[in-house]
Amino acid sequence: MVTTTRNGTRVLALAPEGPVVCDESSALDVIGDAFGEEATVVAIPVERLCADFFRLRSGVAGAVVQKFVNYRLRLVVVGDPGHHGPTSGPVEDWIREANRSHELWFVADDAELTRRLDAGR
Repeated sequence: MVTTTRNGTRVLALAPEGPVVCDESSALDVIGDAFGEEATVVAIPVERLCADFFRLRSGVAGAVVQKFVNYRLRLVVVGDPGHHGPTSGPVEDWIREANRSHELWFVADDAELTRRLDAGR
């Protein structure tokens, strides 16, 4: 895990290897790390999310994202969501809508995250 400051924003970036975030408890572990680093943005590689995160009916994404929202942290998923399977239909719509919000973003890579933060969006 690496913490950086980009455009005045503290970002905690998790490594691709490590415990998988798959429920509220594992989300709280990451949130604790973010608070310890005084980060307001948490960048999680897609590899660190369980496949159920992208199966909307499972409720995993809703529970995990809500934890981050409750603690006023922006969650950024870094990488190709297709890593866990097809992302067409409802998942694709959800990703598009999330990228219009403030709380949850999906970005291709670290450079895209930096550009979005620099743009203030």
